[in-house]
Amino acid sequence: MVLGADPLLADGVDGTVLLIVVGKTVATFALLLLLVLFYIWFMRKVIADMQNRIGPDQAGPYGVLQTLADGIKLFFKEPSIPDRADRTLFRLAPYLAAVPAFLAFSIVPIGGEVSIAGHRTYLQLVEVPVGILVLLACSGIGLYGVMLAGWASGSKYPLIGAVRASAQMLSYEAAFSLAIVGALVQAGSLSTRDIVDAQAWQGPASPFTDWFAVPALVAFVIFLIAAIAETNHPPFDLVEAEQELVGGFNTEYTGIRFAIFYLAEFMNLITMCAIAVTLFLGGPSGPGFGFLASDHPLNTWVMPPVWFFVKLGFLLYGTVWLRASLPRLRYDQLMNLGWKWLIELAFLWVAASGVIVVAREQGWNRLVVVPAVAVGFLAVLGALRACFPRPDEAEEWA
Repeated sequence: MVLGADPLLADGVDGTVLLIVVGKTVATFALLLLLVLFYIWFMRKVIADMQNRIGPDQAGPYGVLQTLADGIKLFFKEPSIPDRADRTLFRLAPYLAAVPAFLAFSIVPIGGEVSIAGHRTYLQLVEVPVGILVLLACSGIGLYGVMLAGWASGSKYPLIGAVRASAQMLSYEAAFSLAIVGALVQAGSLSTRDIVDAQAWQGPASPFTDWFAVPALVAFVIFLIAAIAETNHPPFDLVEAEQELVGGFNTEYTGIRFAIFYLAEFMNLITMCAIAVTLFLGGPSGPGFGFLASDHPLNTWVMPPVWFFVKLGFLLYGTVWLRASLPRLRYDQLMNLGWKWLIELAFLWVAASGVIVVAREQGWNRLVVVPAVAVGFLAVLGALRACFPRPDEAEEWA
């Protein structure tokens, strides 16, 4: 009986398989924590360099232990709960924010198929045929942690922050989901492993011919924008907006509970960048050592994770660049971008790319199909834009 898509579970579960699963779970969680620690240090160093500063340099070589020191400090700080708070939900909210980020990261393929203790398995915590649906479910559950944190605090400022956070995350969830469909149209599967396999490295031209970042370029850009907005990363950090909301939905949190929210925010950002690598940049695909056998440890254990983390680092550097470069958007600008541009563009791109994929499979003439799709895309977009009120009309209605 097959218990899952991972070959590790193909012949059932015994003691060795159980130990491998537990080991993969611990290793994945530890990896995500280390990525968060490294990213925060990297972010501080890059921003300091952009602003002609030194950045952290006291805790460890080049300040690499500064994030760990901050975590230890928060862990030993005295936690507090407001008198008017709903204590059960107040304690539960941080975990509802952090756990979905880890679960979403668990479906990310970091490498290919390897052998552990005589068992074949993927360098991936869990492989399910509907991995993308798991991602969307985890993305939706994370909203509850933010909302419950503001509501359970029993204070008006966290509640305002939670309401703004909910509106922001729900607004960009639609564009986020439609952008994912843009990649699914190319792959024809909901499995992250199948999506990566469809972008397998075929040669130096693969980034342009096999990876989905080119045929689904619009979906890729929309995904990045929506993911950054949904994770409350600058310039979309209106959830916290310290100048307006004191500290946002987590104002009343201290100590380790605040640290969990802080951890969840960066875990979500790293997870979304890892999903972008999986959907659009080929995941762990890349050139190996051609003079070695394909099943050589260097080609199975080393090179795929190396390529995955190189691509992940490239996207994470881009998020730091955005944080250091762009001012925070106004709330009306945030909503206008999500509702008036991203959702329409994502929907039209899914329709257009679906027609092109069908045309390719049916052997239709591309010289006719592509211009026709482009004209239809622009015509529908123009009609939608014409329905929106002009700024002067909006002011009159207000």
